[in-house]
Amino acid sequence: MDNGAGSYRRFLDGDDEGLRCLIEEYRLPLQMFLNSVTNNPLLAEDATVETFTKLAIKKPAYNGRASFKTWLFRIGRNAAVDMMRRNKNQPAAVEESDGFPAVPSAEEIYFSGERSRALAASMQKLSPDYYSVLWLKYFENMQVRQIASVMRKSEGAVRVLLTRARQALKTQLKKDGFDYENQ
Repeated sequence: MDNGAGSYRRFLDGDDEGLRCLIEEYRLPLQMFLNSVTNNPLLAEDATVETFTKLAIKKPAYNGRASFKTWLFRIGRNAAVDMMRRNKNQPAAVEESDGFPAVPSAEEIYFSGERSRALAASMQKLSPDYYSVLWLKYFENMQVRQIASVMRKSEGAVRVLLTRARQALKTQLKKDGFDYENQ
């Protein structure tokens, strides 16, 4: 598997199925990562859509220096940061109750088991940087070099951040009463 680069190349060559494959493979992980950046599921969803729209319309060049996933997540992160800057003076959106059942968020789908929900709840209490670095490392299986590229930090800073994030998560899990050693 070429980690999406082949599908993107197919799309650039005129095969719209390539873009559909990219969206199918990366939409949910990208949206969950962007939620950790924005701490706002609606903004994360908008940034995800904007990322794929940029791929479809502007067709940025992928040079292969980083993995396709790292490149895509960086585009998404930039889109999310731009959206947060544009929206910082606007009041937070209020969820309306229109009589329809709530659509589960990407994280709710991913963290469906009881242990997983406990982990997700504890992770949500961490700082956005801690949440992001843990998400990229353990749920997206990115290497430190890739995480550094996505988060725009040095590899050393990412290693320190990972160590501190792991300790913070362990502390938070204990506070939340989660007995991870007997699970």
